[in-house]
Amino acid sequence: MARSRRTIRSLSELDALADNLAALNNKKIKVGVFGSDDAEMVTIARVHEYGTKIQVTDKMRAWFAYQGFPLKKETTEIVIPERSFLRSGYDENADDIADKMESLMPDVLDGNLNPDIFADMIGLEMAGLIQKKLRDLRDPANSSMTTERKGSSNPLVDTGRLVGSIRHEVE
Repeated sequence: MARSRRTIRSLSELDALADNLAALNNKKIKVGVFGSDDAEMVTIARVHEYGTKIQVTDKMRAWFAYQGFPLKKETTEIVIPERSFLRSGYDENADDIADKMESLMPDVLDGNLNPDIFADMIGLEMAGLIQKKLRDLRDPANSSMTTERKGSSNPLVDTGRLVGSIRHEVE
């Protein structure tokens, strides 16, 4: 992408440029599932993002049997595989977000785009891209029991709560 050039004609222009840069300094854009919103969703997001193994208890064994999915006696743990949507969603889109930031930066520096609005725009964009990643993810597939119980083969979408909990914050 071509670099934008600007000519500073006065100290007041330089002061305005410095003020606009200062307004961006130390801004943080966070995207994800936040515990302050819903701690249960943070746990669900963490389980899917990294995967987990759950030790089977007698109570769990009874629940699965009651649901019509009896576990084999040798089944001692249930494995929920890693289905990264946060890290991979970020990694797959980081270059596009950087390009968007670079294209908007001249407007921020010139004072035509408020730095807070700029940060909010970038956060919204990234949250939307991560939500898309979550909705589009298909691998690894659900177990046949999960697909039957949910009535859907989409591994990360059941009620829509998880995708709806992905948002951004600007600090």
